[in-house]
Amino acid sequence: MLRAMLDVLHRGEILMGDAFYATYFLLCTLRERGIDGVFEQHGARRRTTDFRRGQRLGPRDHLVVFDKPAIKPHWMSAADYEAAPAAITVRELRAGGKTLVTTMLCHRHVTKADLQLLYRDRWHIELDLRNLKTTLGMESMTCLSPAMVVKEIWVYLLSYNLIRMLMARAATHCDCLPRQISFKHAVQVCVAVLMSNRLGQPLHDEDAMLTLIAQRRVGNRAGRVEPRAVKRRPKPYPRLMVPR
Repeated sequence: MLRAMLDVLHRGEILMGDAFYATYFLLCTLRERGIDGVFEQHGARRRTTDFRRGQRLGPRDHLVVFDKPAIKPHWMSAADYEAAPAAITVRELRAGGKTLVTTMLCHRHVTKADLQLLYRDRWHIELDLRNLKTTLGMESMTCLSPAMVVKEIWVYLLSYNLIRMLMARAATHCDCLPRQISFKHAVQVCVAVLMSNRLGQPLHDEDAMLTLIAQRRVGNRAGRVEPRAVKRRPKPYPRLMVPR
């Protein structure tokens, strides 16, 4: 799916991803297109990373050569496999408790601290997915046919973008960054405004609504880690498969 979307990226842009995207052929494709990539190193390769090898750029920061895999991936054609370069030079570094791999090779132009701050922003992706699935309720779909499920997803995305637009306006109004405003609080304000309009008590003061949205700020999430575990376990009852 990612390879089908690569055409939306332009030369000079940066693609970030987790450890599943730090693959040899994706790095080659990005380099050919003039796109830089920053990924967490894959666990299998991270265990064999040795910063004593390659060209040393600094503490736990070096250039290393990756050789082309000897086995062609099943999704790749033989012609594309043969056209891929025999080796590629990438940069490996240890920053923020993670081993990163990137195509940005110049350590003077892009420092380790720059890459650490850049990859830390990837956490917003996890927060955005949580807001879509948990805060807005997209965790469980209600439609039955595939076509209606697609429409349902688009409605959720439309609602999400509308709320983010209000948050951006509130941030401009209150002189702060949009990421500093609580998404859940913004949703609650929007629901309250809609309910007041439905009850015949519309909120005419738009500035007051924007001030309310920007009132709740999020905490400092630097270096935050969330375990992949269920906090509240479901009750051990069988599923309701027939009408009551």
